[in-house]
Amino acid sequence: MWELEIEAKTQYLEQVRAFVDGHLEMFDCPVKAKMQIDMAVEEIFVNISQYAYTPKTGKVTIRMEMTKEPLFVVLTFLDNGIPYNPLAKADPDVTLPAQEREIGGLGIYMVKNIMDDVAYAYQDGHNILKLRKKIELQE
Repeated sequence: MWELEIEAKTQYLEQVRAFVDGHLEMFDCPVKAKMQIDMAVEEIFVNISQYAYTPKTGKVTIRMEMTKEPLFVVLTFLDNGIPYNPLAKADPDVTLPAQEREIGGLGIYMVKNIMDDVAYAYQDGHNILKLRKKIELQE
């Protein structure tokens, strides 16, 4: 397992991406899966940066694990900001025209659709959001 603790500020998004991508490259992660993981990481990190500590700032810890046979990437985001379960909100109705949809929620909806599993818990004063993605290696 690898871990990165960083200020939850959007200006550090590139460092977070570099942390994740560096480990994905060690496993020859296919481009499509890498792009999906990067989108999910960006959505979650930016949401934590913008909302978890408002109006103050704080830290976020990103834990990354790789399991073998089958190969899974597991990313866990931990912050001690305002308790918030992003999975509790109903999915947006994507069949409606954009101007008729409620604002917000589309990013988490996207994350839930591109990752294989998304789970939330609030424990010991921490928001814990865990993302899992199966990696299909090309032969």
